[in-house]
Amino acid sequence: MTVLALTWQQAYHDGGIWVAAILTLAIFSFLYRDNPVYKLAEHIFVGVAAGYTVAYAYWQVFVPNLWYPLHGLYRGSYPGRGTEEWWWTLLLHVPAALGLLFFLRFSRRFSWLSRWAIAFLVGAYAGVNLIAYFQSDLILQTKGTFVLLDPARLAEDGWYKVLALNIPILIGVLASLTYFFFSKPHRGVLGVSARTGIFFLMAAFGASFGYTVMARISLFIGRLQFLSYDWIYPLFDLKPPLS
Repeated sequence: MTVLALTWQQAYHDGGIWVAAILTLAIFSFLYRDNPVYKLAEHIFVGVAAGYTVAYAYWQVFVPNLWYPLHGLYRGSYPGRGTEEWWWTLLLHVPAALGLLFFLRFSRRFSWLSRWAIAFLVGAYAGVNLIAYFQSDLILQTKGTFVLLDPARLAEDGWYKVLALNIPILIGVLASLTYFFFSKPHRGVLGVSARTGIFFLMAAFGASFGYTVMARISLFIGRLQFLSYDWIYPLFDLKPPLS
């Protein structure tokens, strides 16, 4: 039985590698041109991703956060009536009702009620993330524009190093903000500052684009390593060159 279990486990593992390798090559076929094989792999990927997301949301969000507390509440086993936790559990009826409102999109007569759930979701998401974006984008960016003239740091690092690290940031932020100042024509000093801001903006966009390209190249290298080390080398019983 142990040998049979190991055989089935190895077959399952090898079958998974073959499926992954074939689907990877199907996606790479788009480099030649758009074709039915690529479309099939694309649809499989989208379908599996959607199914996984639904299953994950059901078991990791809906069941532990809504179903179990409400089920225990109606059975009288969780939590005790009159306790603070009991009142909080009663509030779960609000998100449950809002979630049910989403399904009214399938009704022509009552589809307008689903807008309340959508509005609540968008508003709550915006409110929760507003503080995070305010902290990460505005406050940290503002702090980065200040020249750190701390005497202790100046004595340790030297004033030239401190200024060399902070002055370009200050100039770049001010020049970039000047470029988006449209109340006056970009002439004279304002025009010079605006044109300088264009260079800083292009440098930021170029760095962001380069980072995105490098991330995609990293994914591509990972797929090539999978095809080589996990599929081709074991298939032909070859020894990896870096082993």
